Amino acid sequence: MWITLFLFALIWFPTTQVTESCDTVLQGCLQKNYSWTRCFEEKIKTCISSRAKRDFVQQMVNSSQRAEASPTSNHNVQIPASALQKSKGDQSTEEVLLVTTVISSKHFKLAPRRANGRGRHMGPVLPAREEGTVLGEAVLAVKAGDRSVSNLTQPIKLTFKHNKTEGLGTCVFWHEVEEVSGAGYWSLDGCNTSKDEMEFVCRCNHLSFFAVLVNPASPVDESHATNLSYITYIGSALSVLFTIISLIIYAHLQRRRPEKAIGVHMHLTGALLCLHLSFLLSSFCAWWLSDNLESWVCRMLGFVLHWSLLAALTWMALEGFHLYLLLVRVFNIYVRRYLLKLSLVGWGVPTLIVAVCGILNVYGIYIPSKEGDSKTYNSTVQMCWIRNDKILVSYVTTAAFPCLVILCNSCMLGIVVFKMWVLRGGCGGTENSSTYNKMNKDKVSRLWKDCATVVGLSCVLGLPWGLMVATYISLIGIYLFTILNSLQGVFMFLWSVALSCKSQSDNNSSVRDQSSQKMMTTSFNN
Repeated sequence: MWITLFLFALIWFPTTQVTESCDTVLQGCLQKNYSWTRCFEEKIKTCISSRAKRDFVQQMVNSSQRAEASPTSNHNVQIPASALQKSKGDQSTEEVLLVTTVISSKHFKLAPRRANGRGRHMGPVLPAREEGTVLGEAVLAVKAGDRSVSNLTQPIKLTFKHNKTEGLGTCVFWHEVEEVSGAGYWSLDGCNTSKDEMEFVCRCNHLSFFAVLVNPASPVDESHATNLSYITYIGSALSVLFTIISLIIYAHLQRRRPEKAIGVHMHLTGALLCLHLSFLLSSFCAWWLSDNLESWVCRMLGFVLHWSLLAALTWMALEGFHLYLLLVRVFNIYVRRYLLKLSLVGWGVPTLIVAVCGILNVYGIYIPSKEGDSKTYNSTVQMCWIRNDKILVSYVTTAAFPCLVILCNSCMLGIVVFKMWVLRGGCGGTENSSTYNKMNKDKVSRLWKDCATVVGLSCVLGLPWGLMVATYISLIGIYLFTILNSLQGVFMFLWSVALSCKSQSDNNSSVRDQSSQKMMTTSFNN
């Protein structure tokens, strides 16, 4: 009887409890008709790993502590305890199975482009598709516990080592398309990228198959990106210093001669001071405390930086509105509590916008990265700003809104130039026609003053922001945009000095002529 039971056990139990080797899981799943990635994620939890397979790490980790694994010498994974707790679900055990391995990128079949977008029945928008070459043809697979892990507040950290000849790179994950079995595409949704001399560092809010796409065809290489970063930091630091001096000058002018225009200039200068200060603070904290920066701190810094940018742009628009009242609505322009109403708009509108964005949780670590366009560029710079996956919010508030402000203020500057041309006799007035073609020294001097006025007004109205269009055209455009806008605080200082000198000149001499330069400067400050 015992012999019979023993033989029955040998025949029955092996057919029900044989566990597959981890060496054959990938090939077995690739032969399936359904999603091979799902098959792979399921089987690596129960397969038996051989010691010979060094690029496959299967380990039990404590879910209350941060876990770390290195399937190869070029790849490393760090998973926070919060992600491990989320992966174990309702299990009472403290230990969680963590599996990390490296797979060849040749097994990942790219779906046709028509699969990326809205479905046939107007389904939801899929994550943006990224193009490029997989770094080292290596894909890092990370699986923990029994549950899928996504939307993490503390991201996982993945490290991909590279050689110094590699160009710019973008951290991506594999997004499978349901319409095409076993196919998908690379997406950066939920991932941020940073790079140093030896490795790419990815921070993602989910577990999946990860890789780094490199595209050396970008027109701005790493050296230019570093130069632009230094220019931005130095320019912003100078702007902070000179905006403080400008505020002192404006306060002195306002005390001597209270004028509404000077009050508007003070508000704009204050907004620029907040903008450059918050930018430097955001960039410094995100760089210096990249591994230990609390998520709520970075969200708060991004909130303040976004508010400062919107406030600066709004006050530039109000400068254009004030100029409109002076030059177009010349008569009957008295507005009760004018500066108070402008302040409600200049500071209230940005506050309302960032409050809505804060509720939508759009702020966090941001890494400038290639987003499907070979003419945009990566950078080693990271900052607390609008997260990479909130592209729509970024475009509306930091692209569409500035374009609208620049368009309106450009029209106002055109009116200023037209008024100057009329006062110079450009309309063919009889009183100036006899002397129009005889440029004496006095006229040349006034012409230079008119040009200086136009250039100064361009900076006050924020027209250098229009060079953002040039950043998509050439490298020179990127440098011009970076230099001019990082130094806007310096230009505001020069404008305040010019107004101060003009005020002293007016106090020491009587008004003898009505030249165009005097009319434009005096009118803009009344």
